[in-house]
Amino acid sequence: MKVSDIFVRMLESYGVKRIYGVPGEENLDFVESLRTSSIELILTRNEQTAVFMAANEWRFTGRPGVALATLGPGATNMVTGVAYAQLSGLPLIVITGQKPIKKSKQGLFQIIDVVGMMRPITKYATTVISGYKVPSLVHNAFKLAMSERPWVVAIELPEDIAHEQIDIDHIDTPLEKIRRPVIDEKMFEKLVYELEKSKRPIILIGAWANRKRITRYLSEFITRYHIPFFSSQMGKWVVDESMPEYLGTAALTSGDYIHEAIAQSDLIISVGYDPIEKPTTLLGDEWIPCIHINFYESQTDDVYAPYLDVVGDIGNIFWRLTETPIQSDWDFTEIYSIRDKYNSIIRSHRDNEIASETPIMWPRQLTEILRQSIAREDILTLDNWLYKVWIARNYPCYAPNTLILDNALATMWAGLSAAMSAKIEHPDKGVVCVAWDGGIVMNLWDIETAVRLGLDITLIILNNGSYGMIEWKQEWGGMERWGLKFGNPDFVKLAESFGAHGFHVDTKSELEKILQTAQKLPWLKIINLPFDYPAKIQ
Repeated sequence: MKVSDIFVRMLESYGVKRIYGVPGEENLDFVESLRTSSIELILTRNEQTAVFMAANEWRFTGRPGVALATLGPGATNMVTGVAYAQLSGLPLIVITGQKPIKKSKQGLFQIIDVVGMMRPITKYATTVISGYKVPSLVHNAFKLAMSERPWVVAIELPEDIAHEQIDIDHIDTPLEKIRRPVIDEKMFEKLVYELEKSKRPIILIGAWANRKRITRYLSEFITRYHIPFFSSQMGKWVVDESMPEYLGTAALTSGDYIHEAIAQSDLIISVGYDPIEKPTTLLGDEWIPCIHINFYESQTDDVYAPYLDVVGDIGNIFWRLTETPIQSDWDFTEIYSIRDKYNSIIRSHRDNEIASETPIMWPRQLTEILRQSIAREDILTLDNWLYKVWIARNYPCYAPNTLILDNALATMWAGLSAAMSAKIEHPDKGVVCVAWDGGIVMNLWDIETAVRLGLDITLIILNNGSYGMIEWKQEWGGMERWGLKFGNPDFVKLAESFGAHGFHVDTKSELEKILQTAQKLPWLKIINLPFDYPAKIQ
């Protein structure tokens, strides 16, 4: 059997339904094996988009995504997407081609050390040097990608190895699902003791709590004891934020509304949180004790220093806590009072934006319109820029994985890729992406991919013509605003040139009506929205 056929058979045995990527000369045997398999090839226009889409597949399916590229520039184009998945804890397998390793066919043409390049930004990177190694290598790749903490595995498949014929048996034997270990009785008793000792515990929910079982048992625990909770930006989609115990989202490192409420607690229960997701400051002059509950141990630094690590299956921990009577005299009156005060302030700022005579859309009004226009189970994805802060703080999530944003690598262009992945996996759900002009123009090519695949996505482009967040930083640093203005194409004509629907918002009052019109149309819809920010984050 040809080695590339064995490789693809192994991927099929692990439930891989689709591979995202760009074929090249050096992976044509692999592509031919795909052609005769059950796996769909999603052809993208850039390898970066392929990796973004594959990485987000896990959010919607629970399966590691798979992305494909050739050698050299194909592999280097993957790097940003690989780093995105690595920092976000998204299990991913990337497969790259390479020139023959047994003899030279074209000298050193296009050859770089792809495996060496991938090692610092993956959990494991390797070259296939023998076809007989493929079954065990793929087994280990899935095992490593799915183990805690989930990361990326990179496999380089040279074209001469892929083309070889070998005799091999027993290739369709995927590993059984690995059960996560649970904490021992002594540690559980310690956790209960610390909870009972506290007077005003508060829960922080992070990205690694994004599992169905955790959502269920964590929600039951919060409801049973009415414990206030807040989320990181990447933990927003874990627990229903219409629950009365929800305090808000920590969108800023310090000086956010949520920090006053945190200061009133005497114990932070950190659930699935990792400081990789731009941390809210939990340490300072008034140090609040913190318990780290996660699948892996904490990493201590200047902003995150738990005094107790509770390592094990998070879902099991909260199932046991819900089943265990906790003797407490907790009092959350002051914390909820602070929450109510700041919710009133936030509503006031939003109402002022709506009432403003400026024709340009501002972030709070945009967030209000989005929440009113998007159904509870539909999906909103965000590109990375300053508007993300306001949406994270003011857009309540009611169901898991209904708001997708990147606050780990915080890269541009991931928003539309995440929307494309969401629509492929959930064709019955509405999908809206909000992106900023700078990120979209950096990576225009895969608008064609969305149109070619017939993906029904509404893309709102915030037309600001500036790297506005960096302008703010210049001003805060006492510098002149300089070097950050740029021009934009006509986004309506651009949309039409790709075969998408294009809309322009002349005044901010038109957006809601245009959104309603766009969401009734098939295919990709692109809305050009003139946009600006208030003078400061409030």
